[in-house]
This record gives sequence, structure tokens and C-alpha cells, in this order.
Amino acid sequence: MNGRHPPKSDENPIVREDLRTGLTAEAIKNDILENLVYVQARIPKIATRNDWYMALAYTVRDRLLERWGMAIESLQQSSRAVCYLSAEFLPGPHLGNAILNLGMYEQTKEATARLGLDLDALISHEGEPGLGNGELGRLAACFLDSLATLEIPTIGYGIRYEFGIFDQEIHDGWQREVTDKWLAFGNPWEIVRPEIAYYVPLGGYTETYYDRLGRFRVRWVPERVVKGIAHDTPIPGYHVENVALLRLWKSEACESFDFQAFNEGDYYGAVEDKVASETISKVLYPNDEPIPGKELRLSQQFFFVSCSLQDMIRVHRLGGGVPATFDRRYAVQLNDTHPAIAVAELMRLLVDKQRIDWERAWEITRNTFSYTNHTLLPEALEKWPLPLFRKVLPRHLEIIFEINRRFLEDVRLTYPGDSERLRRLSLIEEADDRYVRMANLAAVGSHAINGVAALHTDLLKETVMRDFYELYPERFLNVTNGVSPRRWMLLCNPGMSGLITDAVGENWVCNSQDSIAGLESFADDGAFREAWRKVKQGNKMELARHISERTGIVVNPESLFDIQVKRIHEYKRQHLNALHIISLYIRLKRTPSLDVPPRTVIFGGKAAPGYARAKLIIKFINSIADVVNIDPDVADRLKVVFFPDFNVKNGQLIYPAADLSEQISTAGKEASGTGNMKFSLNGALTIGTLDGANVEIREAVGPENFLVFGLTAREVTDLKMRGYRPWESYEQNEELREIIDLVRSGFFSRGDRDLFEPLVNELLSRDEYCLLADYPSYLEAQEKAGKAYLVQGQWLRMSILNVARMGGFSSDRSIREYLDHIWKVDSLKASGSRGNGRP
Repeated sequence: MNGRHPPKSDENPIVREDLRTGLTAEAIKNDILENLVYVQARIPKIATRNDWYMALAYTVRDRLLERWGMAIESLQQSSRAVCYLSAEFLPGPHLGNAILNLGMYEQTKEATARLGLDLDALISHEGEPGLGNGELGRLAACFLDSLATLEIPTIGYGIRYEFGIFDQEIHDGWQREVTDKWLAFGNPWEIVRPEIAYYVPLGGYTETYYDRLGRFRVRWVPERVVKGIAHDTPIPGYHVENVALLRLWKSEACESFDFQAFNEGDYYGAVEDKVASETISKVLYPNDEPIPGKELRLSQQFFFVSCSLQDMIRVHRLGGGVPATFDRRYAVQLNDTHPAIAVAELMRLLVDKQRIDWERAWEITRNTFSYTNHTLLPEALEKWPLPLFRKVLPRHLEIIFEINRRFLEDVRLTYPGDSERLRRLSLIEEADDRYVRMANLAAVGSHAINGVAALHTDLLKETVMRDFYELYPERFLNVTNGVSPRRWMLLCNPGMSGLITDAVGENWVCNSQDSIAGLESFADDGAFREAWRKVKQGNKMELARHISERTGIVVNPESLFDIQVKRIHEYKRQHLNALHIISLYIRLKRTPSLDVPPRTVIFGGKAAPGYARAKLIIKFINSIADVVNIDPDVADRLKVVFFPDFNVKNGQLIYPAADLSEQISTAGKEASGTGNMKFSLNGALTIGTLDGANVEIREAVGPENFLVFGLTAREVTDLKMRGYRPWESYEQNEELREIIDLVRSGFFSRGDRDLFEPLVNELLSRDEYCLLADYPSYLEAQEKAGKAYLVQGQWLRMSILNVARMGGFSSDRSIREYLDHIWKVDSLKASGSRGNGRP
């Protein structure tokens, strides 16, 4: 830089070259001023909190960019890199996480204090990128954190949605969706790369021809072409020199302004292509009920996959590679079915563009990809109507037909005469309407297929992917999900993390599976329990303050904080929790002397905008709260809160404050869960079914430290096969009948008997998710939870043991399993590929 610079301290001068990399408080302070004045054109006298936040964010980013250069060179030089393709990434706010991972919190706190600023207030000021909807995106973010920390050359690829997951407001108990304008004030963490751009064709038709060597070829003549521009965000590893690269694609028109149309007076037409092209990366998950929404969603998936694969080929060439060795250079993970079109797109790039013969191209493709399945719900396995697919991706449909033809020939040889098996395995669903099955495409085109919890993987083999498992048993394996102990313990729960470090040392942060187990010896230490209680109480008081600010509801921090936060869905059974609240309310009204602890039941989560039943569940919870919270008969003994706009940032407040974690989905419906892990890692006891990773959490922490209830997955299946009659549960359980009748009477809806009738009718007629069948067992487990909480010493012991035995649920462990069993990738440290270059 030339010109004048903010003055430096006389007592602690620093050399000029340390300004953007130095880690002393003085260097950080001067860089904050530099970025305020010369990057943002602000002066301290009139700078707003957002100005100071941006200046601090740029200052922290400066220190990331030194590591960034090393990571870019390492990606080009390493023998194999991991590329994680995901339609969602939910990293959460970057500032606090980056300061933590860079090991510069104390220096930054001192630097901001010298400027008269509050570091914690600046960290709290940051919003979060709404680049995902739930577990899929949060898992992807934890994996990038672990990949960076384990020093694995990594690129995460996705879409830079201009408007992410909606912000949620609650009005009269109903969810209202508000546009997520996360980019409104700029994004200091991303680096725009206009020179890294790729052209993505859409629509049109194909034509055949023979090349100069007389070989049969296919040419795609697209209807339109859009351009993808790279936007990069460095994701720092913890106390290492490595960063992972999150590369998100923004769509633009190839020519944003038609000058000829403008001159002819067609002012709207002059920018029409720009508007249409930018729509692709405009919004996360457009409503795909109407055909235009389906077309946009398919275009989005192809757009980011095509840009990403073209980028991999470019980087491979920069490192001296050729397309024929692509599979030796990259391990590409398909995070669910959203990026499954990558199988056909890589084949197109290799066969049509790189002129590699089909058999070798297919070998490269299958060696490159591995596929993570995240759902057992058949309706959640993506499929696309054939006419729509042909309209958007005509060449890919031809490729999929050819993959399918060759695949089914092999199946016929293995299972001669089994036409039903052929029908089930086919990449094309042949029903009244024909569809492309994306899960089948991912399974055929990958060398490994993994579930995300032991139970989920077993059920995957037995149900939705049984035929593929019988055909390719060697491809199937389990990798149970995990969460980053950096963000979800160290960052969000510093008090508890400090206690753990004092007890077992710092090694648990990156080697939690082994090191944190040492905490178990402190479970019976009275002084340690008391320190643990004080930390938990402080976390609860902080959440109580935020609840009061956000909802106006005053809750008792001494009460049992009973929390269920996750996406609102019928199978996650928030309404089963609501039925228990009504039961407890009735019991307290009838028996004021009931020996139960005061309880605050907290919900959070978003319902999909088009999911009417989920929205009604939100209204149901808030209507119960409206009655319970103003009833003087229950006073501080029972409160109900719906905490709006649950996201990563709010989760960092909520998980550390929980006493009881509600993981109550119908057994066999939840793939894994990661919220269950975050709660348990922060000292909450779980009340849950044997579903998803709950099974493994219970095994890890011990059955005596886990409140299990409900039917198992097999019992649910057996019940339905026998003919489940939920009405009988209603008739035979007097308390349940009273609760349902109270709801039907309009007691919780201001006399409106019709409002919650859809919920009641579903429970009494079908009860698809077995709420009424599990209700008695759930109440029994809740009574055990209440009695256990009254004996605080024992409760604290169980809380400590939960944390001590949860080390195996770190995302570091998950990533090591992917590396060893699927990706076969070495760390930069092990391979000696650490670079020293510049980006």
C-alpha cells in the first residue's frame, strides 16, 4: 500500500510487513484501523458497529489469506484432494470461529479494547449465511472444519444463493417467512474470482456427427448458456497452517447487456438474459411444486455441479494432470442426491469434450464418486419427470439412457429372468409417468455408498436400497455423522470447555475420542460438579435473557430446560412433545402440590413454506403457550417457548443451555441427526427413541444416562403390518383421550374447534408416525426425567458422563473414516505437500 496509514503506537511499534499477518494486539489494532479507513472509507469518529465489524472481519481474513496461499498451492501439488459437492453449506457466523481457530482471541480482545470496542458485541453483530436448511448443510460445514483441521487438501463446492433460507418470524402463533438478505451489507469473508468462470449450457437439442477420425460423436446445441463465477471463502483449521476452500458459484449472463436491443428501443429485452441467468443462484430451494420451480431446481443442481467439475479439470491440468487420470486426483463426495447429476456430467465432459472412450470414462467416473444417502423416506429420494429432464438436459438424458442400458445388461446376467428386479433397479422409473431416479444414478455411478448412522445404514440395506446392496454389497458401509467440537463446544460453550481443559488438558479439542474420556473420573467430584452446575446455570441465564428479548416470555433459569430444536416435520413429532405439555399442564392444575421440577419447554425450527401441516404444528405449540404461560395456577412451574428463527447462531445459545434433549422422531425415520450430538456434547441428557444416531449415543453414554422410550424401527413396521388402529390407543388411554378432547373442544384455539382438527383427525385416523402408540412410553420417560432432575447431584453426574463418553461423535472421527475407507486421501503433513506459494 502507498500513502498515509493510521498512526501506530509509540510504545509497541511494528514493522510494516507485519501489519496484515502479525498476531500481536498492536498489529491487529493497526490493521483494524487500516481496513476501516482504506477498505471501507470510514473514519473512527463516525464509524457504526457494522463498520467496525467489517474492519475486524477483514483484519481476521488478512491472517487467513497467508494460509490460503499455501492451501491453493497444496491443492495443485497433492496426490489426491477431497471435493465435497453439496447443495447446502451452513457454516454459521465466521468471525468468532476464525478468531478461535487462528488462536488469536486474547490478542484481538485486547486490540479491540484499545479502540474502545467490545469484541463479543462485534462477534454477536455478525449475521450468518443462510446457505442451507438444516442437518445437510450443518454437517457439510462441520466436515469442512474437520478436513481443514486434519490438513486434508479440500474444496467444498456449492451455490452462492443470493437469498438463503428464509428468516422466520412468528405472528399470532403462525410462521411468517421473511427474505434472508444475508448479503445486504456485503460479505467480508468471500473473495470474488471473476477470472474463474465457466459456461454452463441448458436446454436445446443434440445432434450426431463423425469426427475427423471417423468416430461417432454427439454435439449438444444448447438453447442458452449461463456463466458461473467463483466466490471463495477460506475455512480455517484449528491451530494449523491449513484452510479448506469453500467455493460457491454465482450465476450470471454470458452477456449481461444486449446493446443492439437497447438501441432498438427494447429496454426490457436488453437485460432479459441477465435477469434469467441470475435467477439460478437467486434463492435456496425454490418451491418445486409447480413445473417452473422444478425446472429451476434442476437447473441449479446442474449449474453448480458443472461449474465444479470443470473447475476440478482446470486445477488438475494446472498441476500437470490429464483428464485420463482425473480419478487419481480427486475423491468427490456426493452429499445426498442433489449433486447426483454429476455422474452424467462427468461422463459428458470426458466423452464429449475430452474424447475419452466410454468404458474408460465410466471407470474414471465410478472411481471418482462416492455417495452419502441421508434419508429413508422414499418420497425424499429425488426423481425428475422425463419431459422436464429432456427439456433442461437433453444430452444428459441420452447419457443416462446409455448408462442404464449397460447397467441393466449386467443385472440381467446376474439375475436372469427377474424382470421385477430390473424394474426396481432401473435409473428410469416406468410408471404412469416416467422419471429419472437420482438416487439410482448416484448408486450406479459411485464406488462407495454410505449411510450416516449404524441403524440408518442397516435399514438402507434392508429397504430403499436393498436391491443395490444385494447387487453391490462391497460398496455399502456406514460412517456415522459427527459435529465439530470447535464450534459446538469450544466456541459456543467456553465455560464448560474451560472446565474440560482444566481437567484433561487441551488435547480433547482435536482428539476428543480419546482425551475427553478422562473427564469421567471427575463425575463423582463434588467441587467439579458444582463448577459444572454454575457453568450450566450461566448458560441458562444467557438463553433466558435472549428468550425475554425475542419473545417477551420470562422463564425461570432454575427450571428444567427441556428443548427440541430442529426442522418442523411430522416424523420429528414436535406435536408429541406438545401433547406431553398438555398432560403436565392438566396434572399441575389438578394437583398443585405435584412433586415435579419446574419446567421450561423450548421449541425452535422452521417449517417448509409449502408444508401446511408443519406450519399448523407451530401454531399448535404457540397456542398452547398462550394458555399455559398466562395461567397463574402453574405460574413458574411450567412455561412454553417457541424461539423464532432457529439457525446456527441461535443454536450456539441454545445447545449449551439445555438440560433435556428431545430426540423423539419415529424410529426408523431419522437418518442420523447431529442436533442430538450437539446437545449431548454440551451436557444435556437425551430423551429419545432408538432412531438414527440415538442408538449409538445410548450405547456410548450408557443406557442409565439416556432416557429411551417408544417402539423400535422393527416394532413400528410390525405394528403397521398387523394393521395399526390409533383410535384404539385413544379409547384405551383415559389421559390421552382427555388431552385430545381438550384440543378438539377449542380450549387452545380460543373456542375455534376447527383450527386443529386436521392434526387431530390425522392422529385418530392414520397416525402415520405412531404418536399415540408411543405416547404412554413417552410420558413414562418424561416422569423419569423429572424425578432425576430433582436429585441434582445425580443429574450433574449423568451430564458429565454424557460429555465424557461422546468423544466418538466428533466430525474429526467421521472424516478419518471417510479418509481410510472411502477417499484414500493423505493429509498434507503426511504427504509432504505443504506449499509455500501464493494464490
